[in-house]
Amino acid sequence: MTKKYSEPTILPRERALLIGVELRAHETLLTLDESLDELELLAETSGLSVVGRSTQRLDKPYVQTYIGPGKIDEIKTLASEIGVDVILFDNELSPRHLRELEEIFGKDIKLLDRTALILDIFAQHARTNEGALQVELAQYEYRLPRLTRYWTHLARQAGGGAGRTGSTGGVGLRGPGETQLEVDRRDIRKRISKLRDELEKIRTHRQQYRERRKRAKIPIIALVGYTNAGKSTLLNQLSDSDVYVADELFATLDPTTRRVGLPNGNVVLATDTVGFIQKLPTSLIAAFRATLEEIREADLLLHVVDVTHPQSWGQAQAVLQTLVEIEAAEIPVLTVLNKIDRLADSKQAVQALENFPGAVAISALNGDGIDILLKKVNEHLFENYSEVEITIPYNEGSLIALFHDLGQVERTEHVENGVKIIGRIPGRLLSQFRPYLK
Repeated sequence: MTKKYSEPTILPRERALLIGVELRAHETLLTLDESLDELELLAETSGLSVVGRSTQRLDKPYVQTYIGPGKIDEIKTLASEIGVDVILFDNELSPRHLRELEEIFGKDIKLLDRTALILDIFAQHARTNEGALQVELAQYEYRLPRLTRYWTHLARQAGGGAGRTGSTGGVGLRGPGETQLEVDRRDIRKRISKLRDELEKIRTHRQQYRERRKRAKIPIIALVGYTNAGKSTLLNQLSDSDVYVADELFATLDPTTRRVGLPNGNVVLATDTVGFIQKLPTSLIAAFRATLEEIREADLLLHVVDVTHPQSWGQAQAVLQTLVEIEAAEIPVLTVLNKIDRLADSKQAVQALENFPGAVAISALNGDGIDILLKKVNEHLFENYSEVEITIPYNEGSLIALFHDLGQVERTEHVENGVKIIGRIPGRLLSQFRPYLK
């Protein structure tokens, strides 16, 4: 008798209704519909099936429920008609908003906001210990003020661990499992404190590694950009490596560094970083501090833009805003327009370059424009250096350190009025040393 094996059970996708709110006085990079389109992609990435959407325009959010009572009744009716498991807000809900809406919509419908969804995606994609720690910290900091009936009710469906361990609690519940979600706030705060300590150790170790790279006098470039812009593909193309690539949002969470050869024999280190997105949760920015410091320590940023995306301009502005938030706005930026191989004709490429003056158009996938990009990188990092002979007063220790960190020192001499240095410094730093130039 042939033994029969049962097929693995495939759980049906949770059905989600998207809710978008436009605040009239609040400037946004994307329109309401564009933002909801992006939210739908995020929802699908997390494993949800989007079955509808509803929008409202307000002067300001309602104090108790964020949306108005009429809209709430409309959503309740729609959710019942189309069979909804999840109501997903494109805006971050406060603990009060979440609590009040949970009471209104009942225990059978899960309420999530954009922040919880992004955290869930990050939990799925955390492939290293550092990534898992960063995501777990961000999740706890988000959930701590939101510990209501909702979390403890649904937590019983969740298993422990981050995305790597295969938690089965559904979207928004990956990461901390049953035991973690049901402990009291004091224990959660203890866990947050422990996670911060562990990440600080990682940060310290990473900082030591960066200092060794600086002492080696090898310039560092960081690839930044909107999620799924093609940063990892570009790193593979530049370094002839095999960094993980996927056509999905937030495929890369952990920084990856590779050596890249430039024209004339120069060598740089290129680091792939986590993708940005509009309305990036502040908890994620804080949790990923160790990773984002890779960006702040770079000599040059390659801002990778998906030129084929209909909201490429808005996405680029969101990246620049995030650079301001992480205190990296002063680092020189070279804009890289990726995926030109997908454009219908050359006129589109010309138009794209007009929208992004000074940019380089490439295809990270097939290598088009890579030679031009490498030449530009070489010019930014090496050909813009200035030969200087300078005497820096002893009380300007930070300037002396800056020259050693970012310049190329040929000779130093301790003289009566300071430290005499002969060498080369990047042109962008010349103004800081000008008062002491010979």
